[in-house]
Amino acid sequence: MTAVNDDSFTNWKNREEIAESMIPIIGKLHRERDVTVLLHSRSLVNKSVVSILKTHRFARQIAGVELSVTETFPFLQALATLDLGPSQIDIGRLAETYSADDRGLSVAEFTAEAVAGATGANKIECREGRDVVLYGFGRIGRLVARLLIEKAGSGNGLRLRAIVVRGGGEQDIVKRASLLRRDSIHGQFQGTITVDEANNTIIANGNEIKVIYANDPSEVDYTAYGIKDAILIDNTGKWRDREGLSKHLRPGVEKVVLTAPGKGDVPNIVHGVNHDTVKPDEQILSCASCTTNAIVPPLKAMEDEYGVVRGHVETVHSFTNDQNLLDNYHKSERRGRSAPLNMVITETGAASAVAKALPDLKAKITGSSIRVPVPDVSIAILNLQLARETTREEVLDHLREVSLTSPLRRQIDFTSAPDAVSNDFIGSRHASIVDAGATKVEGDNAILYLWYDNEFGYSCQVIRVVQHVSGVEYPTYPAPAA
Repeated sequence: MTAVNDDSFTNWKNREEIAESMIPIIGKLHRERDVTVLLHSRSLVNKSVVSILKTHRFARQIAGVELSVTETFPFLQALATLDLGPSQIDIGRLAETYSADDRGLSVAEFTAEAVAGATGANKIECREGRDVVLYGFGRIGRLVARLLIEKAGSGNGLRLRAIVVRGGGEQDIVKRASLLRRDSIHGQFQGTITVDEANNTIIANGNEIKVIYANDPSEVDYTAYGIKDAILIDNTGKWRDREGLSKHLRPGVEKVVLTAPGKGDVPNIVHGVNHDTVKPDEQILSCASCTTNAIVPPLKAMEDEYGVVRGHVETVHSFTNDQNLLDNYHKSERRGRSAPLNMVITETGAASAVAKALPDLKAKITGSSIRVPVPDVSIAILNLQLARETTREEVLDHLREVSLTSPLRRQIDFTSAPDAVSNDFIGSRHASIVDAGATKVEGDNAILYLWYDNEFGYSCQVIRVVQHVSGVEYPTYPAPAA
């Protein structure tokens, strides 16, 4: 028994050593070449040794076997020798596709071929960074800020230049910086934050972020702060139609992205599904809702493979700041009742928003929602009548493959953990996670249980849309399956 334990421990220490060797290569590629190293769509940038090993182990849930750093490290070493341009490179996919290749190529030869579009004359040159302004600094605003700071990388991508808020009294900026630094759900900010009160500036990991106080968009001239051609992300939800959001198109701001469902002719964009439909000259768009982002990608995956006749989505949603801690007046009939003490039936616009993101889907989708006493992570139960009969095994195999290799792999995740609960998905960067154990299929009826971090997962989708419209959404290699 001792020998077995010694062997396991020795194996662990060996893998730790390899993971330690990976960190400086991953960091250098990110800082100097704007290359993000992924493992099955999960970024390895700024990750610890244990986090890298856990990410490799996660592949066991998806692919059935654990992926070892001994398999992926040679591909990372090969990448370090190439003349790479800005890109995202998935070493998990490289290892997987290499094992299925029978041409006898070396790892270096195969890697160079697989990422040829990001090397030499083919590579994208690093662009000047794009300014970003956050209008509002609540739950989504602060998470988007964390992501923007995290992704600053070489400085050639998105640059958070300013936050616009209403004045909050004494030590306002100190309190806002503290909320960015520590979060009861999402934990500590990964880095350092200092405050320059005299200049109304928060400095996070070297990024100088001006805090601008204004009660209305018309009060701000962003060029006075050196901001130009910025993308403004409205996190307030106060204005949701084109007329209202147009108020943000001030000097220094070129585009406006809303983190709530848009009304009227404002395009509702779910990254991975319809982001390619955004016109280059479109100045105002919406990222829809967290629930729309959770259900549309798997709905598209099912429509593409099986066809969908009709469907209903029931969301069991964590409570939000829109509700009251204790019973009190609220403009909505039930949301005035105590959020941490009750399940609260409420409305959701997610089902009706499907038509905007998936206009070719002819199926009627209905929806309803229940708010429950948890602070984050929700679940959408998607009940579908399909155009043909199938089996549970076939559906799960399809969704597992979609989560691994399809263009929706950044939106759809997959778990087969038998004891999965909501807390397990705090911090998930995917729009939704298919729960294999809860999935039910009988004939032409399929019921999918889709977890989603309605705060962080949604914020990641927002960032993807902003990257796309700003032109800093870099290609991924190996290319996903069509």
